[in-house]
Amino acid sequence: SLRCHRVARVARVAVPLRSILPRGDQLARRCLSIQVDPQYPGTAVERLQGIHLRVKTLSTEELSGDWQEVRRRLLWAGGLRDLPDVPPGQGCTAHSFNDDTHCDLTAMLGEVSHNQNDGNIEGIATGNLLGPGIQVASLPELGPGGSWSTCINGCNLEPPQDVAHVQFRSRVAFKLVWCPPDFKKFVLVDDEGEYLAHGEPTGELPNEFWRKRNYELVRGGRYARVAESFKEE
Repeated sequence: SLRCHRVARVARVAVPLRSILPRGDQLARRCLSIQVDPQYPGTAVERLQGIHLRVKTLSTEELSGDWQEVRRRLLWAGGLRDLPDVPPGQGCTAHSFNDDTHCDLTAMLGEVSHNQNDGNIEGIATGNLLGPGIQVASLPELGPGGSWSTCINGCNLEPPQDVAHVQFRSRVAFKLVWCPPDFKKFVLVDDEGEYLAHGEPTGELPNEFWRKRNYELVRGGRYARVAESFKEE
């Protein structure tokens, strides 16, 4: 099985199956083998680990090509299909990494993907039902659950109060942050704010206003540290 990454902090559920399950209940037996993150139990841990493995294969050169192709590679690494032409709410990923806020790649268990915002996330519409689109857009080969590019609003607080951590009770697999002062480079950081990858893409980037605001949304929190101090070796 995949080795647990430090940031996932998972615990494997160990329950005597015969004491609680009907004989032959194979589905329930498989469910009990799922890795669980005790702090953020909505995290699809196996999927998050698979995403981290994919991110490790992305070279700086690959992440410094034309932005449209870079964005497609980020979607692939995060377990998402490139679906720019389907209607919003039905799996459209055209917005993913293309504005200031849809820059978290979140891997959540299937049962929490239909969770809605009850008003506790500032700047996010109450309701915010994403589940149907997540099912359509998620690549299945990374494991149980689904992926989505969730909003980073509130991630500058401690603990983070963004869509991933509050609505889905999930860690982020990676967050894209544009680096000051010119906002031409970006870094990918994990749930603890540690470096994963970086790039300096070319072509038609997201508007400079969105890139600056992306940094403003993380400023003051754990996810800003790498972007603020980043110097390419």
